[in-house]
Amino acid sequence: MKPIRLVQGFLTVGVWTLASRVLGFARDILIAAFLGTGPIAEAFLIAFSLPNMFRRFFAEGAFNMAFVPMFAKKLEAGDEPERFAREAFVGMTVLLTTFTILGIVAMPALVWLMASGFVGDERFTLAVEYGRIAFPYILFISLAALLSGVLNATGRFVAAAAAPVLLNVVFIVAMVVGWLFGRPMEESLGTGIDNLLGLRVGDTLAASVPIAGAAQLLLVWWAAHRAGFSMRALRPRLTPDLRRLAIIALPAMLAGGVVQINLLIGRQVASHFEGAVAWLSYADRLYQLPLGVIGIAVGVVLLPDLSRRLRAGDTIGGRDAFSRAAEFSLALTIPATIALLVVPLPLVSVLFERGAFDSDDAAATAFAVAVYGLGLPAFVLQKCYQPLFYAREDTRRPFYYALVALVVNAAVAVGLAPVIGYIAAALGTTLAGWAMVVTLRIGARGMGEAARLDDRFRRRIWRIVLASVAMGGILWALSATLTPFLMTPGSRGWALALLVAAGIVIYFAFGQLFGAFRLAEFRRAMRR
Repeated sequence: MKPIRLVQGFLTVGVWTLASRVLGFARDILIAAFLGTGPIAEAFLIAFSLPNMFRRFFAEGAFNMAFVPMFAKKLEAGDEPERFAREAFVGMTVLLTTFTILGIVAMPALVWLMASGFVGDERFTLAVEYGRIAFPYILFISLAALLSGVLNATGRFVAAAAAPVLLNVVFIVAMVVGWLFGRPMEESLGTGIDNLLGLRVGDTLAASVPIAGAAQLLLVWWAAHRAGFSMRALRPRLTPDLRRLAIIALPAMLAGGVVQINLLIGRQVASHFEGAVAWLSYADRLYQLPLGVIGIAVGVVLLPDLSRRLRAGDTIGGRDAFSRAAEFSLALTIPATIALLVVPLPLVSVLFERGAFDSDDAAATAFAVAVYGLGLPAFVLQKCYQPLFYAREDTRRPFYYALVALVVNAAVAVGLAPVIGYIAAALGTTLAGWAMVVTLRIGARGMGEAARLDDRFRRRIWRIVLASVAMGGILWALSATLTPFLMTPGSRGWALALLVAAGIVIYFAFGQLFGAFRLAEFRRAMRR
């Protein structure tokens, strides 16, 4: 894949991910308005995080990181890639069906592991109920991730990148339906709208989770079928290829487990502070916008490309792909980091402060956004460095590095929680992200030329930082000027839009001026 096609792949995935994240914001705005940071919101957020936690463990984590390089190499060699994909699909179906049943039965224990601070109040009961309804999502979304890996390895990125859009569409429709059915009940019974209407919306949200997973699976199934990969039924059996897949995946599964323990630590700390689970969840959604658009796009495109290049012995091409991925990531991530540090409160208040979400919630969430923002470059760089290991079928060392990050996260989140409160969970996540990048960087030194950033990256990175800092200074001054408009309900929407648009224009103007990048490179990739 040539550099321009590599960037084209990043942009293809990134644009669809951006569409998903924008709809995700619409979803979160509705959740915040209907549920705020109360018990129903916290119960649903914990329930939804459970299948998502295991999804990262099974699908986008261990299994996919092991499956994609093996599939890409079979595809390159013409070694029956379709049969391997079918065998993996059937094996995952059997494994995850069993796991789903066990998870539903053991839901009270899972909720306790995620949020022991809920025990003894209504949040625990609701979280168990919602968790049992939502948990089958893990089966559908993991199978969808496998088929997405098949499509990505063949250079078909659109359907897999577009699938998450369906999740947010289904969620938004579910909340509207819950609101429409909840209002007549609330009016006829004369009870408080915060309780009955919120409960109705929470019920429809939980029910929509597995429906959204099934919709995503159907979309990528159809796309894979059109690409010539039909997932016809096979008798489940442990073939030599699946044994090798399991051997490669096991260390990555352990690494994924460590990452999810980090998530558990953060949720546990937050569950002991009223409202903190919701504050951190909304903050997570905000900083996940640039992370999703950039980091996930780079990870999705870079892994199969590196796998093919290493198979072909193309060391120079591998180095170029790695360097362009890091350059592209940081060119869009560093200015996003500066923006999250400079204007977190206007972003949070305009997006979420309405209905049940008040100004105190906005301030607490904005603080978390700024702390998470400090780790944004680290989270994206991980997506660049990890494929260097996974493309070589090396899943052991990332596991050891994840253990280091786990120790950092636990020490900060648990150790500082009595001192600085809920924000210790966000700080632990950020510092663990940087610890992971440092260890990945050290570990990649012995990989030769393909793992070294080239001269073009070194020339441009300091210019990217300079352009971002210049943008941040102007953005801060502009935010102070627009404060009266950002605080007025009738004008805050357009004031934030103006602030964001100004930041984008200023950054790209400075970037072009300082030589951080050439706008023509982005234009050519977008045209393609």
